[in-house]
Amino acid sequence: MPALESHVIVGAGAAGAKAAETLREEGFTGSVLLVGEEPGPPYARPPLSKEVLLGRADPESARLHEESWYRDRDITLMIDTAATALDRREHRVGLSDGSRLRYDRLLLATGSSPRRTRVPGTGLAGVHTLRTIDDARALHGLLSRGDRRVVVVGAGWIGLEAAAAARRYGNRVAVVEAEATPLYGTLGPEAGRIFADLHRGKGVECLFEDGLFAIRGEGGEGEVGHVVTSRGAELPADLVVLAVGGAPRDGLARAAGLRTDDGVVVDSALRTEDPDVFAAGDVARFYHPLYRRHLRVEHWANAIDGGAAAARSMLGRDVVHDRLPYRFTHQYEQAMEFSGRAEPGSYDRVLVRGDISAGSYLVFWLSAGRLTAALSVNTPGATGTLQSLIRSGVPVDPDALTEPRRPLAQLIPS
Repeated sequence: MPALESHVIVGAGAAGAKAAETLREEGFTGSVLLVGEEPGPPYARPPLSKEVLLGRADPESARLHEESWYRDRDITLMIDTAATALDRREHRVGLSDGSRLRYDRLLLATGSSPRRTRVPGTGLAGVHTLRTIDDARALHGLLSRGDRRVVVVGAGWIGLEAAAAARRYGNRVAVVEAEATPLYGTLGPEAGRIFADLHRGKGVECLFEDGLFAIRGEGGEGEVGHVVTSRGAELPADLVVLAVGGAPRDGLARAAGLRTDDGVVVDSALRTEDPDVFAAGDVARFYHPLYRRHLRVEHWANAIDGGAAAARSMLGRDVVHDRLPYRFTHQYEQAMEFSGRAEPGSYDRVLVRGDISAGSYLVFWLSAGRLTAALSVNTPGATGTLQSLIRSGVPVDPDALTEPRRPLAQLIPS
């Protein structure tokens, strides 16, 4: 490969950092430039809502590498710099400092941003989102004081983790969610009720099938005082966490004429319709050959795997990005790993192995007798076997699935 080629990566998150690392590991000797808006080198986001929010780790421990690591590998790290324009014809990226970078191959790894609601009051002091190191640092400082009234809007993964952290410090917590159960769009109502019971059992007030109507201030001081729900409930609040999902940062691609659809649309090799432009991580809607459809997966595991796959694809390698959708979460005493797809309508049966009340169990989603998704709770080592069983696509005996004495590995066809 030509030594003078320039590969530019826009987005210095997990996907971008992994792509830069993989380019060097694969022997690319040209220029590698990693452009990121945030100050400081790339970091992993999962620890922010887990270890950092719970006070178990310093925010800086989430950094993937020190700046010297990038220098040692001749990776130019351009931090605190935003990409503002993409000129595909000229193969150049415009930056916030007024400069322009030339590229031979370009990776869009711009990630996602917390969705903001349009209801009144979201600009009040005391209203927070959780996405960056600074967000986690600020929220930890507030939650760790304890005895505060916390309202979490949204019962997805981030919202539930924030609620669990808030309760750990003795705060009074309410969760407002428009759907009938937590994680409804990801796990459906059956498993969603398990999460609802978990949080209610820890003292969280849960308001489901209710939305956010307004956030109102206290005494005209510009600080949050209470939350008004769509059904008219008024919840006192010292602190509000907005956790209503992520919006892909695909504006750069859209302005450049690339195809977008709630993310940058790419094939299974993470290529856009422009042969020199690729996308990976939260911003990419990639074609998954197992599901025969495009998916956008917001999770660290997809970012890491996708960043590596995109780098190889940029180098002309044969690549198929087909990792199963995967998420992990820690809530209270429970460590959970979820694999596959279980949106409502994608399955016809839900089974459980183990004792939910004991806090160690497995949940299975089946469609036409085949395993499509699985949740492992406090069951170390099960995820790899479950993913193999999902990938096999073979019919599974429900009695064998739910029998604790039957090893799951025996169900995988040889």
